[in-house]
Amino acid sequence: MKNFPALIRRLNQSVYITVAAYEDRLIQNQAAKASTPAIAATPAPSARAAPSASAIYEGFRAQRRELTNQLNDLENIRGDLSNQLQNIAAGAPERTALEARMKDVDSRISSVDQMLAGNAAQLAQAAAIPGAVVEQPPPPRQPGPPEEAYVLGGIFLIVVLFPISVAFARRIWRRGAAVVTSFPRELAERLQRIEQGLEATALEVERIGEGQRFLTRLFTEGEGARAIGSGAAQPIERKSIKAPERLP
Repeated sequence: MKNFPALIRRLNQSVYITVAAYEDRLIQNQAAKASTPAIAATPAPSARAAPSASAIYEGFRAQRRELTNQLNDLENIRGDLSNQLQNIAAGAPERTALEARMKDVDSRISSVDQMLAGNAAQLAQAAAIPGAVVEQPPPPRQPGPPEEAYVLGGIFLIVVLFPISVAFARRIWRRGAAVVTSFPRELAERLQRIEQGLEATALEVERIGEGQRFLTRLFTEGEGARAIGSGAAQPIERKSIKAPERLP
């Protein structure tokens, strides 16, 4: 019983050390979790989806286009070789090489033809699967009136408006011609009156000039001028004025 207090103190110390060690370990674990970045969970690779019937059909169509292009290229090569053989003599050494090459091209053409035949069968089988052949949607309609409206508008212009415009133009032309024919008639009458007035003015000016010349001679020459002026007065000839022709 004397050692009982000492035993209790030892137990308290051991418990304190154990709790402190546990707290230190817990703090270290939390710090390690905070320092290490979280790794994102990557989804498991899913199984690859099988191609659709439409994709298979389009693949066969692409194969057919490629085989057709190869066949066209081989046929062009064979045509070039055939032209070269025609230009080479029969016994020439180059002819043998060209003939061998042509045989090779012929064999390739035959193999491509067989591949095209197989592709045609596969294409027909793929087209029989529902949903393989997808029809292309019609192109979107352009805004505005349809093309038929423009066609009908052009026909309306030619059939209706064009004859009306021609008739209206002829009416304007006839009215303008009537105005042009009546305008020179009035102008001719005015010109005739102006011409008559100018003729009368010219005669008066000529008479005044003759009188002035006579008076000048009378004052300068004296009796001789009076003797000359004592005769009978001579009439002044007047030019006949031709009247302008009137337009109908």
